[in-house]
Amino acid sequence: MLVLRIILPFILLTSLNSCAFLFGEDGMFPDPGDGYLEAELAPEMIIPSQLDSYTLDQLYVVPERFSSLVALEEVPLPMPIETRRREGVRIQSLNDKRWIVIDATPAQVWPLVRDYWTDLQIILDHEDPSNGVMETSWVEVGASSQKRHKYKIIIEPGLHSGYSEVYVLHLENLSTEPVPLIVTWPEKSVSPDLEQQILTSISQYLADRNDVYQASSSSLLAGSIESESKANLIESDTGEPMLELRLDYSRAWVQIRQALETADVLIVDSSRDESVFNVQFAGIVNEDDEPGFIGRWFGGASEELDMRDFSVKLFQSNGVVNVMTQALGEFDDARELTEELLQVIDDNLS
Repeated sequence: MLVLRIILPFILLTSLNSCAFLFGEDGMFPDPGDGYLEAELAPEMIIPSQLDSYTLDQLYVVPERFSSLVALEEVPLPMPIETRRREGVRIQSLNDKRWIVIDATPAQVWPLVRDYWTDLQIILDHEDPSNGVMETSWVEVGASSQKRHKYKIIIEPGLHSGYSEVYVLHLENLSTEPVPLIVTWPEKSVSPDLEQQILTSISQYLADRNDVYQASSSSLLAGSIESESKANLIESDTGEPMLELRLDYSRAWVQIRQALETADVLIVDSSRDESVFNVQFAGIVNEDDEPGFIGRWFGGASEELDMRDFSVKLFQSNGVVNVMTQALGEFDDARELTEELLQVIDDNLS
């Protein structure tokens, strides 16, 4: 027992010294937890002027607003979670214009469209990911060598957050002519058929890619494409709710009609010349408010909804189309129903 009392303090002292020897600041295995405090800033990489630098970007950029000790005017709210269901890839058309709609962000779509051309072994002459524009080199289509062809792809944000629209523009000229140094793109494709072929091919390629929604497939550079959707609920100068559509008038008119029909809002009459829909609307009906079996048995389902008359008006201003709803008559919940009708239209835009 006496020997144990003598040896035990010696063992404890040796253990403490061993810990310091192994894991102390000057030990064999120092703790690197605070090493970042002594890290030095490396100079920014400089790309030679004769090389392209668009493929390099800062991974962790500190916004200018937060780079100095400036107080925030207000705390920014987090982005709402996108609750709309996935709808995949589809092609929409209006008059002579066609485009792809995909439920993925432009940052997710950009690298996939780029991979599409890589798989076809077609070189891209121009890439501008910040504006969502890429142009192919001149290529031959099929067995014909009489003409050369060139394609321009434009990727834009969709109507709602988390969606994108992809447009294709086709250009051609004779192979006997010199290759133009400066390309002037027309407003419409020279060959609508070739545009349709590429648009269909890209849509099928995107639909087959199961990694389109993975964060790792996003492009940091394409993330700077304007992220604001083309349909946004805002307030007018007088504080009235308003739906802003960054679309041309023809498409805006069609989109509003489709949204009303999809939402089963009764369109009484409409006038495109006067930019107005007259509708009947009873408010948003929740499934929880529907009568159950007992209620339907005793006539609960026979209760008719209290339909109200509203107008849906479109106004063109500064390159956008503003949509406002107005109650035709006076009733207690007029403002609430007016806002609900506008929300229903926005939710059913596609």
